[in-house]
Amino acid sequence: MVDRDRRSRRREERRAKTPAQGAPVQPLVNKLPPVEVLSEEGIETIHRASMRLLKEIGILIIEYPPARETFRANGARVEGELVQIDEDILMHFVRQAPATFRQLARNPANHLPFGGRNLILAPMYGPPFVSDLDRGRRRAKLEDFHNFAKLTYMAEHLHHAGGTLVEPNDIDARERHLDMLLAHITLSDKAFMGSVVFADSARDTVSMAEILLGAEAIRENPGVLALINASSPLRFDDRMFGALEVYARARQAILVTPFIIAGAMSPSTMAATLAQQNAEALFGICYAQMLNPGTPCVYGSFLANIDMKSGAPCFGTPEDALALYGGAQLARHYHLPYRSGGNFTASRIPDAQAGYESAGTMWPTVQAGVNFVLHAAGWLEGGLIAGYEKFVIDLEICGMMARFVNGIPLTEEDFAWDAYQEIGPGQHFLGAQHTMRHYDTAFYQHKIFSMDNYEKWQEEGARDTYQKANPVWKRMLKEYEAPALDPAIAEELHAFAEGRRAEIRAGKPRTEWKK
Repeated sequence: MVDRDRRSRRREERRAKTPAQGAPVQPLVNKLPPVEVLSEEGIETIHRASMRLLKEIGILIIEYPPARETFRANGARVEGELVQIDEDILMHFVRQAPATFRQLARNPANHLPFGGRNLILAPMYGPPFVSDLDRGRRRAKLEDFHNFAKLTYMAEHLHHAGGTLVEPNDIDARERHLDMLLAHITLSDKAFMGSVVFADSARDTVSMAEILLGAEAIRENPGVLALINASSPLRFDDRMFGALEVYARARQAILVTPFIIAGAMSPSTMAATLAQQNAEALFGICYAQMLNPGTPCVYGSFLANIDMKSGAPCFGTPEDALALYGGAQLARHYHLPYRSGGNFTASRIPDAQAGYESAGTMWPTVQAGVNFVLHAAGWLEGGLIAGYEKFVIDLEICGMMARFVNGIPLTEEDFAWDAYQEIGPGQHFLGAQHTMRHYDTAFYQHKIFSMDNYEKWQEEGARDTYQKANPVWKRMLKEYEAPALDPAIAEELHAFAEGRRAEIRAGKPRTEWKK
């Protein structure tokens, strides 16, 4: 039995070899026509409803007077914390956001194009817990953040390093952004997301990006992508708009995403939910353009629906998929890059429910033409858990999507005329020269999923996908090698982080960083 298990592990290791570390990322170009669920008239109807919401109902800006004054100065009506804005003013600013942009990475081979037909995949964001097969669910620590930063760096089908991979609960909340940024910068050379916890954490992010990439360089092309969430319904707070202002003035990319659980944070109908989502996203993008015209922005959507019986959020539902398709159409209507989708599930472990729900979101994500996919790997329990095995299993799905978006090539080689001439009617093509030429590339090669027959599967331990994924992430961490970083830059980054840490602990206001 022991020998049989060893043989099984060796076979899996050969099949699931880690890609060459340091290889350039290859962001996907989605060659498939996007699925559309709304007519042009339907898009215009939702647009008009959104404009009516903004004009008649308005958006609350909580505890952040500078934003309200900016809107007032540009012609919006402001009463207390409520801001109402007309369509002509809003759209004047929204149209100034670029349709495409490029985010810089410290490895120039990993710069990423946003918008158009580009598809960028990034890992989960924000879970306070982690889980694996050995130890179960537990509070995330900085060690887990480091682990997921390494795994993301090694994952060939994840193009972006993401942001708050997990919340490191063993680090003070006031300073943990420094540790997370250092991890992204030193453990990976992919593009990363900035901190939005406080305005000062956003300033720290910009300062560290300037040290890493150069102040002038990140004004030409952003070095940071920042996730700004609306506090739905129809509300932004000081934390989000304070961070947005820092990033917009520094001309860093801003991802404005309403966070909506339909039926609770929006009405229970998809028409109203899409109109509200659209209003919130455009309002945030409008603010960024008021502050700094031309600031790169992404139209974001995070949308699930509530279980009317329990109040719990649901993922992978038909309604979620329809809203995802509709959101993509709206983003294209405004000529903005679109963020949505991911491998979502409410399940606590990577079981059948997790698989069905994740697939129920990931297929529409690709078919809709999403440009930036956050939560593409590792998501469990509605985003509360980052799962080590789920991360690895999701990479399998990402790899399949990478193959799917290429569509069906139609070259002479693809029609395999020489194979027909060699083999002829009535014979199999297993040994044909054409088959040998395409042996490694003809079909997607599974790394976790098993295609073996029952007897072989049983002989090799009868392990399910959850069990098979467990040794994979462990092996990846064992094989990890950090990408090289200029020692002078590393020293400067650490000096900045330690200086800021000392200021935070002393309760001193942030001082400007000088080399």
